[in-house]
Amino acid sequence: MRTLSLLRHVALAEAVSYLLLLGVAMPLKYLAGQPLAVRIVGMIHGVLFLVLCWALLQAWINKLPARRCLAVFVISFVPIAPFYFDRRIRHWEAELGGSA
Repeated sequence: MRTLSLLRHVALAEAVSYLLLLGVAMPLKYLAGQPLAVRIVGMIHGVLFLVLCWALLQAWINKLPARRCLAVFVISFVPIAPFYFDRRIRHWEAELGGSA
Protein backbone atom coordinates (compact mmCIF):
# COMPACT_ATOMS: atom_id res chain seq x y z
CA MET A 1 0.00 0.00 0.00
CA ARG A 2 1.42 3.37 -0.93
CA THR A 3 2.28 5.88 1.77
CA LEU A 4 -0.35 8.50 0.96
CA SER A 5 -3.02 5.87 0.57
CA LEU A 6 -2.10 4.54 4.00
CA LEU A 7 -2.16 8.08 5.38
CA ARG A 8 -5.62 8.68 3.93
CA HIS A 9 -7.05 5.50 5.39
CA VAL A 10 -5.51 6.06 8.81
CA ALA A 11 -6.67 9.71 8.86
CA LEU A 12 -10.23 8.64 8.06
CA ALA A 13 -10.21 5.88 10.68
CA GLU A 14 -8.87 8.34 13.25
CA ALA A 15 -11.56 10.86 12.28
CA VAL A 16 -14.30 8.24 12.73
CA SER A 17 -12.93 7.30 16.15
CA TYR A 18 -12.83 10.99 17.11
CA LEU A 19 -16.46 11.44 16.12
CA LEU A 20 -17.44 8.31 18.04
CA LEU A 21 -15.59 9.61 21.07
CA LEU A 22 -17.25 13.02 20.92
CA GLY A 23 -20.68 11.99 19.66
CA VAL A 24 -21.30 8.66 21.38
CA ALA A 25 -18.87 7.93 24.21
CA MET A 26 -18.83 11.39 25.82
CA PRO A 27 -22.66 11.66 25.94
CA LEU A 28 -22.81 8.14 27.35
CA LYS A 29 -20.39 9.15 30.07
CA TYR A 30 -22.00 12.43 31.05
CA LEU A 31 -25.67 11.79 30.29
CA ALA A 32 -26.01 8.08 31.02
CA GLY A 33 -23.28 7.58 33.59
CA GLN A 34 -21.35 5.08 31.45
CA PRO A 35 -17.65 6.06 31.78
CA LEU A 36 -16.48 2.74 30.31
CA ALA A 37 -17.45 3.94 26.81
CA VAL A 38 -14.94 6.80 27.01
CA ARG A 39 -12.21 4.47 28.27
CA ILE A 40 -12.69 2.04 25.38
CA VAL A 41 -13.31 4.49 22.53
CA GLY A 42 -10.71 6.88 23.95
CA MET A 43 -8.06 4.17 23.96
CA ILE A 44 -8.91 3.18 20.38
CA HIS A 45 -8.79 6.82 19.31
CA GLY A 46 -5.46 7.32 21.07
CA VAL A 47 -3.92 4.34 19.31
CA LEU A 48 -5.25 5.52 15.95
CA PHE A 49 -3.85 9.01 16.60
CA LEU A 50 -0.41 7.50 17.25
CA VAL A 51 -0.72 5.47 14.04
CA LEU A 52 -1.65 8.69 12.22
CA CYS A 53 1.50 10.36 13.57
CA TRP A 54 3.53 7.36 12.38
CA ALA A 55 1.88 7.52 8.92
CA LEU A 56 2.66 11.24 8.75
CA LEU A 57 6.29 10.53 9.57
CA GLN A 58 6.39 7.89 6.84
CA ALA A 59 4.84 10.33 4.36
CA TRP A 60 7.38 12.99 5.29
CA ILE A 61 10.25 10.50 4.90
CA ASN A 62 8.83 9.60 1.47
CA LYS A 63 9.04 13.23 0.33
CA LEU A 64 5.66 14.70 1.27
CA PRO A 65 6.50 18.32 2.13
CA ALA A 66 6.57 19.15 5.84
CA ARG A 67 3.95 21.85 5.30
CA ARG A 68 1.46 19.29 3.97
CA CYS A 69 2.24 16.90 6.83
CA LEU A 70 1.63 19.73 9.30
CA ALA A 71 -1.67 20.53 7.57
CA VAL A 72 -2.87 16.93 7.98
CA PHE A 73 -1.78 16.95 11.62
CA VAL A 74 -3.64 20.19 12.41
CA ILE A 75 -6.74 19.09 10.47
CA SER A 76 -6.92 15.93 12.58
CA PHE A 77 -7.92 18.04 15.60
CA VAL A 78 -11.10 19.36 13.92
CA PRO A 79 -13.80 16.65 14.19
CA ILE A 80 -15.21 16.53 10.63
CA ALA A 81 -12.42 18.27 8.73
CA PRO A 82 -10.51 15.09 7.74
CA PHE A 83 -13.50 13.93 5.68
CA TYR A 84 -13.31 17.12 3.61
CA PHE A 85 -9.51 17.12 3.54
CA ASP A 86 -9.47 13.58 2.13
CA ARG A 87 -10.07 15.00 -1.35
CA ARG A 88 -6.93 17.11 -1.07
CA ILE A 89 -4.86 14.12 0.01
CA ARG A 90 -6.17 12.17 -2.98
CA HIS A 91 -5.07 15.10 -5.16
CA TRP A 92 -1.59 14.98 -3.61
CA GLU A 93 -1.52 11.25 -4.24
CA ALA A 94 -2.30 11.79 -7.94
CA GLU A 95 0.17 14.67 -8.12
CA LEU A 96 3.05 12.61 -6.73
CA GLY A 97 2.12 9.55 -8.76
CA GLY A 98 4.03 6.45 -7.77
CA SER A 99 6.75 8.27 -5.84
CA ALA A 100 4.96 8.38 -2.49
